Amino acid sequence: MSNEQKAIKATYFSIFGSLGLAIIKAISGFLGNSYALIADAIESTTDVFSSILVLIGLKYAKRPADENHPYGHGRIEPLITFIVVAFLVTSATVIAYESIQNIQTPHKTPKAWTLIVLGVIILWKEISYRFVLKKGKESNSSSLKADAWHHRSDAITSLMAFIGISIAIFMGKGYETADDWA
Repeated sequence: MSNEQKAIKATYFSIFGSLGLAIIKAISGFLGNSYALIADAIESTTDVFSSILVLIGLKYAKRPADENHPYGHGRIEPLITFIVVAFLVTSATVIAYESIQNIQTPHKTPKAWTLIVLGVIILWKEISYRFVLKKGKESNSSSLKADAWHHRSDAITSLMAFIGISIAIFMGKGYETADDWA
């Protein structure tokens, strides 16, 4: 299997993994009264779109040289890398804005079972980060490496959600907004 094929397989892994997690996080956040999990679902949804961009870039970069691109199409990868990073920054900005809005709105304490969901998610996203980063290094793909960092950022945001929900649950009344602060 060529490096390009490995990179494409790793990107499909990212797409389907992030899509599954986005659904799990959204449902768990809604049913478990956790805005942190819902925000995490939004971040995972942006991961799906950025991984799709990486996939398009990898497939486009494989094209052979032609009249308009005498050196091939590989230079699209830095552009895709930039777009993936822009997705990461944009999603962080949207999540921060929504969190500030929700901090001002009283709500129920998150359900304790959401911590189990988050624990599994954190583990999965860290494994995903390591797998995709390894494939990015093997294929020397900057956009795949950037996609790996999307997984790491998702693990970190999930960890923050875990901390916020833990504070809201264990500290009790008056600490419900710790979920939003996370």
